[in-house]
Amino acid sequence: MKRYIGEIGLTITAIIWGSGFVMSALALDYYTPYQILAVRFTIGAILLALVFHKRLRKVERNVLWKGAVLGFLLYAAFALQTVGLQFTTPSKNAFLTGVNVVIVPFIAFILYKRRLDTFELFGAVLALLGVAVLSLQWSAGVNFGDVLTLGCAVLFAFHIFYTAKFVRTVDPILLTLLQMAFAAVIGCLTVIGLGETSFSMVSSGMGAVIYLAVFSTTIAFLMQTIAQKHLSETKAAIILSTESVWGMAFSVALAYEVLTFRMFLGALLIFVAILLSETKPQFFRKRNVQHVNERKI
Repeated sequence: MKRYIGEIGLTITAIIWGSGFVMSALALDYYTPYQILAVRFTIGAILLALVFHKRLRKVERNVLWKGAVLGFLLYAAFALQTVGLQFTTPSKNAFLTGVNVVIVPFIAFILYKRRLDTFELFGAVLALLGVAVLSLQWSAGVNFGDVLTLGCAVLFAFHIFYTAKFVRTVDPILLTLLQMAFAAVIGCLTVIGLGETSFSMVSSGMGAVIYLAVFSTTIAFLMQTIAQKHLSETKAAIILSTESVWGMAFSVALAYEVLTFRMFLGALLIFVAILLSETKPQFFRKRNVQHVNERKI
Protein backbone atom coordinates (compact mmCIF):
# COMPACT_ATOMS: atom_id res chain seq x y z
CA MET A 1 0.00 0.00 0.00
CA LYS A 2 2.82 2.42 0.85
CA ARG A 3 4.39 1.76 -2.56
CA TYR A 4 1.13 2.71 -4.28
CA ILE A 5 0.92 5.88 -2.19
CA GLY A 6 4.41 6.78 -3.37
CA GLU A 7 3.55 6.09 -7.00
CA ILE A 8 0.36 8.14 -6.85
CA GLY A 9 2.17 10.99 -5.11
CA LEU A 10 4.93 11.15 -7.71
CA THR A 11 2.43 10.90 -10.56
CA ILE A 12 0.51 13.89 -9.17
CA THR A 13 3.84 15.71 -8.80
CA ALA A 14 4.66 15.04 -12.47
CA ILE A 15 1.19 16.25 -13.53
CA ILE A 16 1.63 19.49 -11.56
CA TRP A 17 5.09 20.05 -13.04
CA GLY A 18 3.70 19.37 -16.50
CA SER A 19 1.07 22.06 -16.02
CA GLY A 20 3.84 24.42 -14.95
CA PHE A 21 5.34 24.64 -18.45
CA VAL A 22 2.55 26.93 -19.62
CA MET A 23 2.70 29.06 -16.47
CA SER A 24 6.49 29.36 -16.72
CA ALA A 25 6.19 30.67 -20.27
CA LEU A 26 3.66 33.26 -19.10
CA ALA A 27 5.71 34.28 -16.05
CA LEU A 28 8.82 34.84 -18.19
CA ASP A 29 6.98 37.61 -20.01
CA TYR A 30 7.05 39.67 -16.81
CA TYR A 31 9.96 38.42 -14.68
CA THR A 32 13.55 37.33 -15.12
CA PRO A 33 14.31 33.63 -14.51
CA TYR A 34 16.11 34.45 -11.27
CA GLN A 35 13.19 36.54 -10.01
CA ILE A 36 10.83 33.62 -10.67
CA LEU A 37 13.08 31.23 -8.75
CA ALA A 38 13.41 33.63 -5.81
CA VAL A 39 9.64 34.17 -5.60
CA ARG A 40 8.83 30.46 -6.04
CA PHE A 41 11.07 29.28 -3.25
CA THR A 42 10.36 32.19 -0.91
CA ILE A 43 6.58 31.74 -1.09
CA GLY A 44 7.07 27.98 -0.78
CA ALA A 45 9.18 28.36 2.35
CA ILE A 46 6.71 30.81 3.92
CA LEU A 47 3.67 28.61 3.22
CA LEU A 48 5.34 25.50 4.59
CA ALA A 49 6.57 27.38 7.67
CA LEU A 50 3.08 28.73 8.37
CA VAL A 51 1.49 25.28 8.16
CA PHE A 52 4.25 23.15 9.70
CA HIS A 53 6.08 25.63 11.96
CA LYS A 54 5.79 23.27 14.97
CA ARG A 55 8.04 20.76 13.20
CA LEU A 56 10.87 23.31 13.29
CA ARG A 57 11.27 22.42 16.96
CA LYS A 58 12.65 19.07 15.79
CA VAL A 59 15.47 20.64 13.78
CA GLU A 60 18.86 19.18 14.62
CA ARG A 61 22.24 19.74 13.04
CA ASN A 62 22.13 16.59 10.91
CA VAL A 63 18.65 17.51 9.61
CA LEU A 64 19.75 21.07 8.92
CA TRP A 65 22.67 20.10 6.70
CA LYS A 66 20.53 17.62 4.78
CA GLY A 67 18.02 20.35 4.05
CA ALA A 68 20.87 22.63 3.00
CA VAL A 69 22.25 20.02 0.59
CA LEU A 70 18.86 19.46 -1.05
CA GLY A 71 18.16 23.21 -1.17
CA PHE A 72 21.47 23.89 -2.91
CA LEU A 73 20.97 21.05 -5.41
CA LEU A 74 17.43 22.21 -6.13
CA TYR A 75 18.30 25.86 -6.77
CA ALA A 76 21.47 25.10 -8.71
CA ALA A 77 19.64 22.63 -10.98
CA PHE A 78 16.89 25.13 -11.79
CA ALA A 79 19.45 27.90 -12.35
CA LEU A 80 21.52 25.82 -14.78
CA GLN A 81 18.38 24.77 -16.63
CA THR A 82 17.25 28.39 -16.91
CA VAL A 83 20.59 29.77 -18.07
CA GLY A 84 21.09 26.82 -20.41
CA LEU A 85 17.76 27.59 -22.09
CA GLN A 86 19.15 30.96 -23.17
CA PHE A 87 21.79 29.22 -25.31
CA THR A 88 20.01 26.14 -26.60
CA THR A 89 16.59 25.14 -27.93
CA PRO A 90 13.65 24.35 -25.59
CA SER A 91 13.43 20.81 -27.02
CA LYS A 92 17.09 20.03 -26.33
CA ASN A 93 16.78 21.65 -22.91
CA ALA A 94 13.82 19.39 -22.05
CA PHE A 95 15.56 16.28 -23.37
CA LEU A 96 18.90 16.88 -21.65
CA THR A 97 17.12 17.63 -18.37
CA GLY A 98 15.40 14.26 -18.75
CA VAL A 99 18.79 12.55 -18.85
CA ASN A 100 18.61 12.53 -15.04
CA VAL A 101 16.44 9.42 -15.28
CA VAL A 102 19.41 7.28 -16.35
CA ILE A 103 21.94 9.04 -14.12
CA VAL A 104 20.14 8.20 -10.85
CA PRO A 105 20.80 4.42 -10.81
CA PHE A 106 24.49 4.96 -11.62
CA ILE A 107 24.87 7.38 -8.70
CA ALA A 108 23.66 4.60 -6.40
CA PHE A 109 25.99 2.10 -8.07
CA ILE A 110 29.14 4.27 -8.14
CA LEU A 111 28.86 6.01 -4.75
CA TYR A 112 27.18 3.31 -2.68
CA LYS A 113 27.93 0.09 -4.63
CA ARG A 114 24.19 -0.59 -4.90
CA ARG A 115 23.36 -3.31 -7.40
CA LEU A 116 21.86 -2.12 -10.67
CA ASP A 117 18.34 -3.46 -11.12
CA THR A 118 18.20 -4.66 -14.75
CA PHE A 119 14.53 -3.88 -15.23
CA GLU A 120 14.70 -0.46 -13.59
CA LEU A 121 17.79 0.42 -15.63
CA PHE A 122 16.17 -0.70 -18.87
CA GLY A 123 13.02 1.20 -17.89
CA ALA A 124 15.11 4.33 -17.26
CA VAL A 125 16.74 4.06 -20.70
CA LEU A 126 13.33 3.49 -22.31
CA ALA A 127 11.91 6.51 -20.48
CA LEU A 128 14.80 8.63 -21.73
CA LEU A 129 14.12 7.42 -25.27
CA GLY A 130 10.48 8.42 -24.80
CA VAL A 131 11.50 11.91 -23.66
CA ALA A 132 13.76 12.16 -26.73
CA VAL A 133 10.98 11.19 -29.13
CA LEU A 134 8.53 13.48 -27.35
CA SER A 135 10.65 16.61 -27.10
CA LEU A 136 13.83 16.51 -29.15
CA GLN A 137 14.12 18.29 -32.47
CA TRP A 138 16.97 16.44 -34.12
CA SER A 139 19.51 19.25 -34.60
CA ALA A 140 23.22 18.62 -34.75
CA GLY A 141 25.90 20.21 -32.63
CA VAL A 142 26.56 20.71 -28.93
CA ASN A 143 26.78 24.21 -27.50
CA PHE A 144 27.37 25.89 -24.13
CA GLY A 145 23.68 25.74 -23.26
CA ASP A 146 23.63 21.98 -23.80
CA VAL A 147 26.53 21.55 -21.39
CA LEU A 148 24.80 23.68 -18.73
CA THR A 149 21.55 21.74 -19.17
CA LEU A 150 23.39 18.44 -18.84
CA GLY A 151 24.84 19.78 -15.59
CA CYS A 152 21.26 20.55 -14.54
CA ALA A 153 20.31 16.90 -15.23
CA VAL A 154 23.18 15.69 -13.04
CA LEU A 155 22.09 17.97 -10.18
CA PHE A 156 18.45 16.87 -10.49
CA ALA A 157 19.62 13.26 -10.42
CA PHE A 158 21.56 13.89 -7.20
CA HIS A 159 18.54 15.71 -5.76
CA ILE A 160 16.26 12.72 -6.48
CA PHE A 161 18.85 10.30 -5.13
CA TYR A 162 19.60 12.14 -1.88
CA THR A 163 15.93 12.90 -1.29
CA ALA A 164 15.28 9.14 -1.30
CA LYS A 165 18.29 8.57 0.97
CA PHE A 166 17.50 11.32 3.50
CA VAL A 167 13.76 10.64 3.93
CA ARG A 168 14.53 7.21 5.35
CA THR A 169 15.62 8.80 8.61
CA VAL A 170 14.25 12.37 8.47
CA ASP A 171 10.71 13.76 8.61
CA PRO A 172 9.91 14.42 4.90
CA ILE A 173 7.79 17.49 5.67
CA LEU A 174 10.56 19.07 7.73
CA LEU A 175 13.08 18.17 5.05
CA THR A 176 10.93 19.86 2.38
CA LEU A 177 10.56 22.99 4.51
CA LEU A 178 14.30 23.27 5.12
CA GLN A 179 15.35 22.70 1.51
CA MET A 180 12.78 25.27 0.38
CA ALA A 181 14.11 27.78 2.91
CA PHE A 182 17.72 27.30 1.82
CA ALA A 183 16.76 27.57 -1.87
CA ALA A 184 14.82 30.77 -1.05
CA VAL A 185 17.84 32.31 0.67
CA ILE A 186 20.09 31.50 -2.30
CA GLY A 187 17.43 32.81 -4.71
CA CYS A 188 16.99 36.12 -2.85
CA LEU A 189 20.75 36.67 -2.55
CA THR A 190 21.13 36.00 -6.28
CA VAL A 191 18.41 38.52 -7.19
CA ILE A 192 19.96 41.16 -4.91
CA GLY A 193 23.43 40.46 -6.31
CA LEU A 194 22.18 40.85 -9.90
CA GLY A 195 20.25 44.02 -9.06
CA GLU A 196 16.93 42.51 -10.17
CA THR A 197 14.92 43.76 -7.18
CA SER A 198 12.21 45.56 -9.21
CA PHE A 199 9.21 43.23 -9.63
CA SER A 200 6.28 43.66 -12.02
CA MET A 201 2.86 43.92 -10.37
CA VAL A 202 0.83 43.01 -13.47
CA SER A 203 -1.93 40.62 -12.39
CA SER A 204 -1.37 38.01 -15.13
CA GLY A 205 2.34 37.79 -14.35
CA MET A 206 1.74 37.64 -10.61
CA GLY A 207 -0.93 34.97 -11.08
CA ALA A 208 1.45 32.79 -13.09
CA VAL A 209 4.33 33.04 -10.63
CA ILE A 210 2.01 32.46 -7.65
CA TYR A 211 0.71 29.30 -9.35
CA LEU A 212 4.30 28.13 -9.81
CA ALA A 213 5.07 28.93 -6.17
CA VAL A 214 2.01 27.28 -4.62
CA PHE A 215 1.49 24.27 -6.87
CA SER A 216 4.69 23.55 -8.85
CA THR A 217 6.93 24.30 -5.87
CA THR A 218 5.24 23.99 -2.47
CA ILE A 219 2.74 21.20 -3.10
CA ALA A 220 4.75 19.34 -5.76
CA PHE A 221 8.03 19.14 -3.83
CA LEU A 222 6.23 18.29 -0.61
CA MET A 223 4.50 15.39 -2.36
CA GLN A 224 7.75 14.31 -4.03
CA THR A 225 9.64 14.19 -0.74
CA ILE A 226 6.90 12.28 1.07
CA ALA A 227 6.38 9.87 -1.85
CA GLN A 228 10.08 9.05 -2.19
CA LYS A 229 10.02 7.58 1.30
CA HIS A 230 8.22 4.57 -0.21
CA LEU A 231 10.02 4.07 -3.56
CA SER A 232 13.51 3.50 -4.89
CA GLU A 233 15.22 6.51 -6.40
CA THR A 234 15.28 4.93 -9.88
CA LYS A 235 11.54 4.24 -9.89
CA ALA A 236 10.97 7.79 -8.66
CA ALA A 237 13.04 9.20 -11.53
CA ILE A 238 11.13 7.11 -14.10
CA ILE A 239 7.74 8.24 -12.80
CA LEU A 240 8.86 11.87 -12.62
CA SER A 241 9.97 11.65 -16.27
CA THR A 242 6.26 11.66 -17.17
CA GLU A 243 6.45 15.41 -16.50
CA SER A 244 7.20 15.87 -20.21
CA VAL A 245 4.11 13.81 -21.13
CA TRP A 246 1.83 15.88 -18.94
CA GLY A 247 3.43 19.08 -20.21
CA MET A 248 2.59 17.98 -23.75
CA ALA A 249 -0.95 17.03 -22.69
CA PHE A 250 -1.62 20.44 -21.13
CA SER A 251 -0.08 22.19 -24.14
CA VAL A 252 -2.36 20.28 -26.51
CA ALA A 253 -5.42 20.77 -24.29
CA LEU A 254 -4.84 24.53 -24.19
CA ALA A 255 -4.31 24.62 -27.97
CA TYR A 256 -0.63 25.61 -27.78
CA GLU A 257 0.31 22.52 -29.80
CA VAL A 258 -1.34 19.96 -32.05
CA LEU A 259 -1.05 16.30 -31.07
CA THR A 260 1.22 14.39 -33.45
CA PHE A 261 2.16 10.74 -33.83
CA ARG A 262 5.66 11.54 -32.52
CA MET A 263 4.16 12.96 -29.32
CA PHE A 264 1.94 9.91 -28.91
CA LEU A 265 4.87 7.54 -29.46
CA GLY A 266 7.07 9.35 -26.95
CA ALA A 267 4.35 9.27 -24.31
CA LEU A 268 3.73 5.57 -25.00
CA LEU A 269 7.42 4.72 -24.53
CA ILE A 270 7.52 6.49 -21.17
CA PHE A 271 4.44 4.70 -19.89
CA VAL A 272 5.81 1.35 -21.11
CA ALA A 273 8.99 2.14 -19.17
CA ILE A 274 6.95 2.62 -16.00
CA LEU A 275 5.04 -0.61 -16.54
CA LEU A 276 8.28 -2.49 -17.21
CA SER A 277 10.03 -1.25 -14.08
CA GLU A 278 6.93 -1.94 -11.96
CA THR A 279 5.52 -5.26 -13.22
CA LYS A 280 8.10 -7.14 -15.30
CA PRO A 281 10.25 -8.36 -12.37
CA GLN A 282 7.16 -9.71 -10.62
CA PHE A 283 6.06 -11.45 -13.82
CA PHE A 284 9.41 -13.19 -14.21
CA ARG A 285 9.56 -14.12 -10.54
CA LYS A 286 6.21 -15.87 -10.87
CA ARG A 287 7.40 -17.70 -13.95
CA ASN A 288 10.60 -18.78 -12.20
CA VAL A 289 8.67 -20.07 -9.17
CA GLN A 290 6.26 -21.94 -11.45
CA HIS A 291 9.18 -23.45 -13.35
CA VAL A 292 10.83 -24.64 -10.15
CA ASN A 293 7.59 -26.18 -8.92
CA GLU A 294 7.14 -28.00 -12.23
CA ARG A 295 10.65 -29.44 -11.96
CA LYS A 296 9.95 -30.67 -8.41
CA ILE A 297 6.80 -32.41 -9.59
